[in-house]
Parts: sequence; structure tokens; C-alpha cells
Amino acid sequence: MSPSPEEKDPASYTDLNAQVAALTAERDRLAADKAELYDRLLRRQADFDNFRKRTERDRSDFLQYAGMEFVREILPVLDDFERALKVESADTRYTKGVELIYSRLYEALKKMGLEPMDTVGKKFDPNLHQAVERVQTDDVPDQTILEEFQKGYNFKGRLVRPAMVKVAVKSS
Repeated sequence: MSPSPEEKDPASYTDLNAQVAALTAERDRLAADKAELYDRLLRRQADFDNFRKRTERDRSDFLQYAGMEFVREILPVLDDFERALKVESADTRYTKGVELIYSRLYEALKKMGLEPMDTVGKKFDPNLHQAVERVQTDDVPDQTILEEFQKGYNFKGRLVRPAMVKVAVKSS
């Protein structure tokens, strides 16, 4: 029978065991480092993907609602035209011209996304309406809108301006 390697040179066998243990420990450390780096990579990719989606959504919202401020600034002009149309005029051509300008402006704003609110006869909603006057009455249900003083508008589903209204209140 031949002697085993540890019997031939016990010191070199111990050195080999120490080297194997050191290499195993380094391999395990490198595997853990790799796993940590891979986890970081996945997290960074997810963060970047979320950032990209959020940026795209913000850009889309900005483009979709960019005209909202313009519309908000133009609404007083539209109101002025509505008031001008209510005034009687002897000159029918002048009245027709004002009506034409009003209708063209109104249609252009509607194409951009302006949506007028229908309020009279509806239930008062403080998120959509501004109560300018409250009238006690038993003729209609409580919190019903009786009259509209100023039109309210939405822009692509978002409130641009609340309607100024007169609201019925039950008399007690």
C-alpha cells in the first residue's frame, strides 16, 4: 500500500487545505458581491423605467392641458361677448357681426377642449359651483340651482372655472 498524500508531506497538505479554504471564501465573497451588484442593477433599471414613464406622463399631461391657461385667460372675453349679445341694438348688422365673432370664438375654444357646464335645475355641488346667492323656497328641492350668473367651464374634463349660481334653500 502506498502512503496517502498527507502521510508523504503533511505540511504541504495543510497548505493546500488552507489555499482551498481561502479560495472558497473568496469565491463566496465574489458571488455575494455579484448578487448585490445584480440587485442594484435591477433596482436602477426599475427606477429609470419608472422615471421614464413618469416623465412621459408629465409631458403628455402638459401637452394635453397646455391650452388650459390660455382658455382661462380668454373666458372673460367670451363672457363679454355673451353680455354684448344680451343688449338690444338697433343695428342688426352690428348684432349679427358680434354673434358671428362670438360663435367662431366659442367653437374654436370647444375644439380645443372647452366644455360648458349645464347648471340650472341641477343639484348644487361646491366643487363645481360657486353659490353667489341663496334663496329660501319650497317650490324646488333643497340645494337646486335656480339661476346661473356666470357660466362654468371644464377643459378636457378638468374644472377651469366654477359656475356662479343662485341656489334654493329649504325654508325652515
